[in-house]
Amino acid sequence: MKRSILSVLAVFAILLAIICSAGCIAEDQKYDGKSLLVYSGAGLKGPMAEIGQVFGDKYNVTVDLTYGGSGVLISQMATTKLGDIFIPGGEPDYQNAVAKGLVSAEYQPVAYHVPVIAVAKGNPYGITTVEDLAKPGLRVALGDVNATAIGKASVVIFTKAGVLDAVEKNVVLRGATINEVVTALSTGNADAAVLTLDSANQDLFTTIEIPVTENSILVTPIGVTTFTTQPELAQAFADFVASDEGKAIFEKYGFPGYPDAKYT
Repeated sequence: MKRSILSVLAVFAILLAIICSAGCIAEDQKYDGKSLLVYSGAGLKGPMAEIGQVFGDKYNVTVDLTYGGSGVLISQMATTKLGDIFIPGGEPDYQNAVAKGLVSAEYQPVAYHVPVIAVAKGNPYGITTVEDLAKPGLRVALGDVNATAIGKASVVIFTKAGVLDAVEKNVVLRGATINEVVTALSTGNADAAVLTLDSANQDLFTTIEIPVTENSILVTPIGVTTFTTQPELAQAFADFVASDEGKAIFEKYGFPGYPDAKYT
């Protein structure tokens, strides 16, 4: 009887192997050879480039990343209706894409973007508060309000402090990406800037924290486009970015990780 049962199990195992050889695909092989197009905020380039490589190696997938200011990326998506994933620098830009019907209303928060004041090493102009950016003659670089999450956050911060109009008089550059703002400050074309903590290179700049009550802390969201032709793969990538492994890569690049959650 025992030998009979073993024989049946052996036959079952052989049949299962035959079936799987024809149709079963290992979990890490199910996306072999496919490609993803990801629209990513320019300020997320460090962690997203590494995540794209890790995910691509794990599933034998090509991850093509297009970086830019969120406003530009939204325009590209609206024009081409191509691509699979959108991950901007902040929730307002994601909600803008939702309103345009470009991305799913369901998204996952990945990391915090924390605005800080950045100045040349040594803080030669003695900047200590947001109000100091209104000092006459100071040259200030900011992100474009319509193109970047940090630009939108800056408006909120200055409005809270009651210095929006005064700071506006000092603005010498509004970058289409946060990287342009970093460049303006690092090359001496601006005296101060509002950057995110992760983008403010501590070797080049002195940073001044903005108190939480005066700040406009951004949350980086990720979601799937409404026109993706491979929703399962797109969702798998979004889930990976929002996983502990993905968040650890963000933290490696200076982004505080966001607690587990899914928003709709």
